[in-house]
Amino acid sequence: MKQWILAASLCSSMAFADVAVIVHPSNGDALDKDSISRLFLNKMKAFPNGTKAVPLALAEGQAATDEFNGKVLNKSASQLTAFWSKLVFTGKGQPPKTLGSDAEVVSAVAADPGAIGYVDAGSVDGSVRVVATF
Repeated sequence: MKQWILAASLCSSMAFADVAVIVHPSNGDALDKDSISRLFLNKMKAFPNGTKAVPLALAEGQAATDEFNGKVLNKSASQLTAFWSKLVFTGKGQPPKTLGSDAEVVSAVAADPGAIGYVDAGSVDGSVRVVATF
């Protein structure tokens, strides 16, 4: 019985890994959950230091995307689709650019001082700075 519980807890911790929100290393801003959410929902267009923010998202269906959407944006995939459809239709905004893998997000954020993205915390390397983990 103990072995089954251990196996179940290991599987659940792997399925729900931490999501790291990352920025370019030159970005010294401190960001809280609300600021991050506002940046990714087009309600805030720049970092506190005035640099234009470029949010980058992972493709739908990835574990980190589901975790980020639920924990930070407090929205399901279908709620986000409806949210962005309305903004795009009214001309009030575009969804974040979507990239296909953690490595692509890390690389893009490392190359752009205005970029902000999220990845599985295990994918972070020294080329970016983590501003929050959820």
